Amino acid sequence: MARRDGNPDFIEALARGLDVLRAFQPRQPVMSLTAVATAAGLARPTARRVLLTLEQLGYVRSADRGFELTPRVLELGMSYVLSRSLWEVARPHMEQLVALTHESSSIAQLDGSDIVYVARVAVPKIVALVVTIGTRFPAMQTSLGKVLLAALPPEEAERVLAEPSRSGITPRWQPDSDERAAALRQVRARGWALTDEELAPGIRSVAAPLRDGDGQVIASLNVNAHAAETPLDVLTDRYLPLLLATAGAISADWAAFQSVPQVTVARPVPPEPAPTGTG
Repeated sequence: MARRDGNPDFIEALARGLDVLRAFQPRQPVMSLTAVATAAGLARPTARRVLLTLEQLGYVRSADRGFELTPRVLELGMSYVLSRSLWEVARPHMEQLVALTHESSSIAQLDGSDIVYVARVAVPKIVALVVTIGTRFPAMQTSLGKVLLAALPPEEAERVLAEPSRSGITPRWQPDSDERAAALRQVRARGWALTDEELAPGIRSVAAPLRDGDGQVIASLNVNAHAAETPLDVLTDRYLPLLLATAGAISADWAAFQSVPQVTVARPVPPEPAPTGTG
């Protein structure tokens, strides 16, 4: 936890904000205000103000019984990925998938109406859009996003899609609500998603869900190909079975990883300042 030292340039408020971001523990994405204050070594009112500021900036969001990080913290570095250890679990499986397909593979999570890339194993190819960790695209026009949206109840998916994209990309496909609903119904029925040059020319991919031990979709995994090099039938007939097997293996390893007991040491909450005055 940060504390003011003799350096006049030290910014205590910034340090407290970073303390709060670091308070979110592996395998504990949702934390109550009290838990955040305890982990950050801050008084509850201070922790609350920091959380509300981070929420307004888009780095945390309110969740059931507490707060959780958003993928936007990837813009600050890799802390979001490492806090969940998903990269360490998925990497060997993704590397094997890329070796078999000779195509790039990525993992993404949903942030509003966008996807944010949180892991990637790439092959050197000329592509229409450059993708790195932290890149965001409109979700509905990507196979990764379709999988994540299809995991939501239809009403929730429409609510999410009503949020403005922060990706800066104008996708080729601009579906209306009926087209969106039909596309997501198809993904739910299949259990996987396909996109063919809906985001930008030359980009086609298939994606499958990654699940935790409770069967909840936590992310999506894809195989991405260039339309001029990889026909659709190769993508769906040859690469899709490999993708589904890889997604199943990652999900199984993630469930096992979650089941390992973790020991955390709580830091004491500083006492509230004593009230002033005589009452």
